[in-house]
Amino acid sequence: MSDEFLRLWGVPILLGILTTIGLVAALLGDGLLDYVSAIALAIPIGLGAWHSLRRQGR
Repeated sequence: MSDEFLRLWGVPILLGILTTIGLVAALLGDGLLDYVSAIALAIPIGLGAWHSLRRQGR
């Protein structure tokens, strides 16, 4: 993969993989997997909130 592709699509692909892991863990398991799914699903939400609430310094 080229550097331009990863610079543009790297974070969205990573967040998609993380969300998929969280959803699969929530569907398949109980106990420890509940915590894994909660953390995996909270990270994209937290990053989106941080990105939308940060001040634009430009």
